Amino acid sequence: MKTKLNELLECPCSFTYKLMEIAQLGLVYEVIEVVQCHALGDYLPQIKSSNKENYYSISIIITGTYLEQVEILYEEQGNTDNVCMVL
Repeated sequence: MKTKLNELLECPCSFTYKLMEIAQLGLVYEVIEVVQCHALGDYLPQIKSSNKENYYSISIIITGTYLEQVEILYEEQGNTDNVCMVL
């Protein structure tokens, strides 16, 4: 049975996006730019490198003000070049 996002979240809420991306300089800033388009704020993402330093794991917390905002950010982050996965 699939649970829908609107059954799990009640906005406004704190929401964490976790992304895996290919390790390249400047890509973290692209992730922040996408977030800034939909949720203005000062963001300090947590960044971790993979063991071989080929990938970055990025966690960024936003305050989601409406459900569609959360869904749009999932989609747009997934369409960002070099982003492998959005959790």
